[in-house]
Amino acid sequence: MTRNAIIACALLCLVVGAAFALRPDLDLDFARRFYAGDGRFAGATAMGEWARKIGYWTPFAVLLGAIGLWASHRRRGWPARAPGGRTILFLALSFALAPGLMANLILKDNWHRPRPVQIADFGGPMEFRPWWRMDGACKRNCSFVSGEGSSAFWTLAPAIVTPPPLQPVAVIGALAFGTAVSGLRIAFGGHFLSDTLFAALFTALIVLGLHRVMFSPKR
Repeated sequence: MTRNAIIACALLCLVVGAAFALRPDLDLDFARRFYAGDGRFAGATAMGEWARKIGYWTPFAVLLGAIGLWASHRRRGWPARAPGGRTILFLALSFALAPGLMANLILKDNWHRPRPVQIADFGGPMEFRPWWRMDGACKRNCSFVSGEGSSAFWTLAPAIVTPPPLQPVAVIGALAFGTAVSGLRIAFGGHFLSDTLFAALFTALIVLGLHRVMFSPKR
């Protein structure tokens, strides 16, 4: 099943890449739905900031909570069912590789794509760039890909190591959480739709690929 999911994510990357390369205006049209005028986006409200903080810190809380359960079980023997050492290593590695290395260290500081709120179409000083162009005016912490979106979709990692009876619900919850956080970033003018879609797909590829390497039966 993991292999099929990896193949599906890879194919979706190709589809999304082609669609937004052929029709870069899709990003502008979708961002325009949230533009409130005068350089402001609809999500940039007190309630939006509150929701963003929840979305930002939740993945960290999930990871630290799992580590805490593992440590408590090792030292005191409770709770009776706690993540094992391999699971904790998988969660920590996938978090470091996906939102950490892939999104924030490699792509965001090197792709130079301006955020929606930075481009002239929405009152900013920079020129729009489609996802595949790396020659934008943004210098660092740029739009491609969404770091917060990647962190949110990383919750797929704890979801797929959840005990089988709860796993489908956990996976649906992780995907819904990632979608909500990504939607909020678009509503803030922080990212284009393609930024969030690629963040989700790249993160899923890393999580699923690492899971296959670490948990697949040896043949």
